[in-house]
Amino acid sequence: QVQLVESGGGLVQAGGSLRLSCAASGGTFSSYAMGWFRQAPGKEREIVAATNWSGGSTYYTDSVKGRFTISRDNAKNTMYLQMNSLKPEDTAVYYCAARRGVTYYRGTNGYDYWGQGTQVTVSS
Repeated sequence: QVQLVESGGGLVQAGGSLRLSCAASGGTFSSYAMGWFRQAPGKEREIVAATNWSGGSTYYTDSVKGRFTISRDNAKNTMYLQMNSLKPEDTAVYYCAARRGVTYYRGTNGYDYWGQGTQVTVSS
C-alpha cells in the first residue's frame, strides 16, 4: 500500500510561482508512474502532468505547457511540480497519484493511489 502526501500549496498572486511536493511511502517508488491532477470547484478532476518511472518521459496538459515542470527524485521517494507564471484559472486542489507500472496514463482511472490534495489559490 502506497501513501502519498502533497505539500507546497498556498495563496499566490498571478504571475507567481509555487513548488508542490508529493512524498511517497510504503512501496518501491521507482516501480510507479506518477501524475499530478487538479480539481477546481464544480469541475471534474483533470490531469495536469505525468511522468514515467524514471522521469525521462513526461506529459503536460496544453494549458500548463511551458509554465509547469514535473520531476521526480527516486532516491528521495518524492515527486515535484514546479509551477511558474501562475494564473487565476490554475486555482484548484492539486492531487498526486501513483500508477503501478513504469508508463504514465493520462486518465484519472488509471491510477491506483491518491494523496489527500493541497489547495492552490491564485489571486488576480
